[in-house]
Amino acid sequence: MHKEGDEIHVSETEASGGSKEGVVRWILLGGLVLAVLLMSIVWIIPAMTQGDVEEEATVSGEIQSMEDDGDGTDSIVGTEADIGSDQSELGAGEADAGDQTFTEDGIEVIEN
Repeated sequence: MHKEGDEIHVSETEASGGSKEGVVRWILLGGLVLAVLLMSIVWIIPAMTQGDVEEEATVSGEIQSMEDDGDGTDSIVGTEADIGSDQSELGAGEADAGDQTFTEDGIEVIEN
């Protein structure tokens, strides 16, 4: 700080009360880079090591497993309408020729 006539001249360092080295900028930049690297490692390593079981839990794995099975259905085997029509064709109490009916613990059981 120096005085020229009636004016007082102060340097930037004296006016701000500290130094301007830009350390905070470098710390923030380093922290950002470190966070991006760690998050990438957390995501990439498990993705590379996933097995067959985990692979089927993804959408692409589900699509691939459906194509491999050759099954174009969504696992619906039959509906109530289909089941009711089968029973009505047989008649009430009728069974196919190969079915065996017996009673177990008071409940009628039909094996086919």
